[in-house]
Amino acid sequence: MTPNSTSDTTPDSAPVFRYTRHAQDGQARLGRVETAHGAFDTPAFMPVGTAGTVKAMRPEDVAATGAQIVLGNTYHLMLRPGAERVARLGGLRRFMNWPGPILTDSGGFQVMSLAKLRTMTEEGVTFQSHIDGSRHQLTPERSMAIQNLLGSTITMAFDECTPYPATHDEAAQSMRLSMRWAARSRAAFEDRPGYALFGIVQGGVYEDLRQESAEALVDIGFEGYAIGGLAVGEPHEEMLRMLDLTTPMLPENRPRYLMGVGRPIDIIESVRRGVDMFDCVMPTRSGRTAQGFTWRGTVNLRNARHAEDLRPLDDACGCPCCRQYSRAYLHHLIRANEILGPMLLTAHNIQHYQDLMAGLRAAIADGRFEAFAADTLAGYALGDIPPLA
Repeated sequence: MTPNSTSDTTPDSAPVFRYTRHAQDGQARLGRVETAHGAFDTPAFMPVGTAGTVKAMRPEDVAATGAQIVLGNTYHLMLRPGAERVARLGGLRRFMNWPGPILTDSGGFQVMSLAKLRTMTEEGVTFQSHIDGSRHQLTPERSMAIQNLLGSTITMAFDECTPYPATHDEAAQSMRLSMRWAARSRAAFEDRPGYALFGIVQGGVYEDLRQESAEALVDIGFEGYAIGGLAVGEPHEEMLRMLDLTTPMLPENRPRYLMGVGRPIDIIESVRRGVDMFDCVMPTRSGRTAQGFTWRGTVNLRNARHAEDLRPLDDACGCPCCRQYSRAYLHHLIRANEILGPMLLTAHNIQHYQDLMAGLRAAIADGRFEAFAADTLAGYALGDIPPLA
């Protein structure tokens, strides 16, 4: 077995799940993950396709931005259209016409944040759907079964996302329950060549709990490791402190995934600390609320200053939105509540995120990560270009 691979014992004719690190600059890592459904390069940002669609985008347009893997959501898909139905229709990749890898989260976070009248026990969580009030139970075993029915390339262990703030005792009880659920998830997961199960480190903002969690997960053994329970309201400095502590505890020959963290500045700081994978609804949600990400920070296209501005949203971006449409037109679409506005801004935002990841990968390969990070962060801090006189 090579030092940077998860396994090379699978026969050559069968797919493998393998992480290979190609370069490292400080703690920032350039790698590639091979799966049953193709490979993706890291650091990687996964657009969120909660209900089998990246909102306001066709799958082929998502791929055209450079995205190689997307995320689906167990909670939403189990409620509508139902995991069994998706399986009968050929699995999520065929159902949504996405040819590449798909990661599905376990549903635990949405149960805690969206479901009505939930009851949590050692067995799992019983809850009422936020859609129609129907009752459901989600356990580690059921979460694994649902993700298997969906055909997930990367399955996430079932866990409880520890809220913030939480006392040390509350965080400890939550984390230890998640570790017991992680062991049950591992036992229930159906091992198949090229597929993977990731464990999730919890523990709130407490160093001893994060260490206990990481050690427990490594002892169980997973194909990759996620860092959960961050970007849930804790100060930015606390998130970075937890990453400084946690990432060195995780195996170097496995991918590391920071869940739900998606501000560009947070991605850069997390890559600096050795994180490989990210997801967040921020670029799509922002596109639907008139926010565009540019190399000079975020732009609000609803503002009247754009009403007669024929310049592109970002002259350093080559996406169709920036090549073909003016700020004035985008402003008009937003103010007129035309659906094309959110569509164009969403596609632009996903392109910006993918361009950022490509830039980070190139910088790591060339040994200039810190210079790229400094220049990019300085650009974001400049703010938008001055309005036309």
